[in-house]
Amino acid sequence: MEEFAALLDALVYTRSRSTKLALIAAYLRETPDPDRGWALAALTSAIDFPAVKAGAVRALIMERIDPELFALSRDYVGDTAETVSLLWPEPTSAGMPPPSVSEAVAALGAMTRTTVANELAGLLDRLDANGRYALLKLATGAMRIGVSARLAKVAFAEAFGVSIDDIEEYWHGQAPPYLALFDWAANGAEPPSGEHLPLFRPFMLAHPIEETVLDLADYAAEWKWDGIRVQVVHVNGESRLYSRSGDDISATFPEVTAALTIPAVLDGELLVRGSHQGGEQGGAASFNALQQRLGRKSVSKTMLADYPAFVRLYDVLIREGEDLRSLAWTDRRLALEAFVPRLDPDRFDLSAVIPAQSFQELAELRAKARDEAIEGVMLKRRDAPYIAGRRTGLWYKWKRDPLLIDCVLMYAQRGSGKRSSFYSDFTFGCWNGDPDAGAELLPVGKAYFGFTDEELKWLDRYVRNHTVARFGPVRETDKSLVFEVAFDSVHTSKRHKSGVAMRFPRISRIRSDKPAHEADRLQSLKALIRD
Repeated sequence: MEEFAALLDALVYTRSRSTKLALIAAYLRETPDPDRGWALAALTSAIDFPAVKAGAVRALIMERIDPELFALSRDYVGDTAETVSLLWPEPTSAGMPPPSVSEAVAALGAMTRTTVANELAGLLDRLDANGRYALLKLATGAMRIGVSARLAKVAFAEAFGVSIDDIEEYWHGQAPPYLALFDWAANGAEPPSGEHLPLFRPFMLAHPIEETVLDLADYAAEWKWDGIRVQVVHVNGESRLYSRSGDDISATFPEVTAALTIPAVLDGELLVRGSHQGGEQGGAASFNALQQRLGRKSVSKTMLADYPAFVRLYDVLIREGEDLRSLAWTDRRLALEAFVPRLDPDRFDLSAVIPAQSFQELAELRAKARDEAIEGVMLKRRDAPYIAGRRTGLWYKWKRDPLLIDCVLMYAQRGSGKRSSFYSDFTFGCWNGDPDAGAELLPVGKAYFGFTDEELKWLDRYVRNHTVARFGPVRETDKSLVFEVAFDSVHTSKRHKSGVAMRFPRISRIRSDKPAHEADRLQSLKALIRD
């Protein structure tokens, strides 16, 4: 555990991507199995300990120190694991040696809600402050140390001199502590095979288009539909539905997985049908309708009937055992067009190619897409194979221009990880009428990005100097600062007092020059709803 703790400590204090890669790679090379596998699982959020939640950790520390001291310390530090690791009383006498990562994982996995208090405390007593921090991060899964799953995989590739594409291909068939994966990469064993399992394959991704005019003779254009990117897999009589991150969401959309009965791996956009029938092809409801289904562990018959799901297909990776990923997009498209008629039309259809003859014509079509159930346009090089990850020049995404509205800052909360010392999560609102006539501000959204590091420092000072009330970790500010907020769409919402919910809000500009009473009215925001 000491080596893992030292790794986390070093990762927290470096912002350099290359340094982080080197640190992780060295740890993976030098640490024996299975500790390195469990550490890798922790870095990629691949393990979970149901009994060890943040509430249990808070309860433990408040049995040992004054609860008010903990609350004040947590507010100042901004991270529960760090606060607890520093405040935890040192054992009065020498005890057992520190646990290894594998020993800690086994102990955490065996804990129940009735045993977690004693057993977690016993582990913490065996560690110093750095070790306690590492243990709590491992236990709760809230790493927040600036390491993404992708970066950890790249470090794995660098550690053993293997291809990141191969790692992505083999990764999803393995479970922690990844013994077969390490045996292949470190010892030259045969790669683990998932040929007969319904596994996730890494998606091909697109770069944002940046003032580049492309020749449509070389690129095909499709709508970028406003749902979630998914992969539907059927192998050996078993079907799975995966999200973009590789999470299995089959149970949430059982009607989709049940509908694919032909061996295949398909790439598409998960959508729902509803009262809105917009879109170039029709039939797709807004993202707000899809949200009614997302994240549910079980789906009622009413939900299935009111929001029936389907997949608008973009690509075919594997068809009846034949891997098509090395073929050009044009050839895969022909294969997909021939394949779709064999599928259930209620659950699958084909994303049409946009019939634009020039980039200018495509730009005009994109500009008119605000009322459709789409996010923008995809441009795919016609001769490009299907390659995992983002490759320059092959696929581009051209998202529609964001909507803009002026809102007033209402509340602020500290961030996590590197931002734990800064107020960086901002709630903003619109006037529910004329502010000069006594109208109130109603919260309409929350954003924590869109500003530079210098602007973050300025905002943090502003919040501290303009706080009028505190509610636990949240500070209420005087209603004087205006944000220009960019967002992709807005929908009706019964969960919010304002009656609206924004999609992907972010701070476009800080309008310190604009008086708060000139910010937009709620009615202006509601006028943009296209449900």
